[in-house]
Amino acid sequence: MKNDNEILTAIYQVIQDRKQNPTEKSYVASLHAKGLDKILGKIGEEATEVAIAGKGGQVDEVVSEVADLWFHTLVLLNYYELPPERIYAELKRRFGLSGLEEKASRTS
Repeated sequence: MKNDNEILTAIYQVIQDRKQNPTEKSYVASLHAKGLDKILGKIGEEATEVAIAGKGGQVDEVVSEVADLWFHTLVLLNYYELPPERIYAELKRRFGLSGLEEKASRTS
């Protein structure tokens, strides 16, 4: 890995490998085997835990829970075979726009 920014892509590649080459010991493979509803449930659970950690104000807990949320979001992207680069491109497209302006552009 050349730099820290590549970690999401590296994790995505591991997730992709675990999906394509499942083993009994693979958490990712077990999520994919249980299907979309299980993956979405984990994202909801992790998002709730991020909110609770944010409210609690413990910085290390916030970091840990956001890492869990990002991981499970990568599992969802992999479910749909969407590489992280698609998200990077969307964020780049939005960069420099106000949030209100960007939201209005999606509802038009």
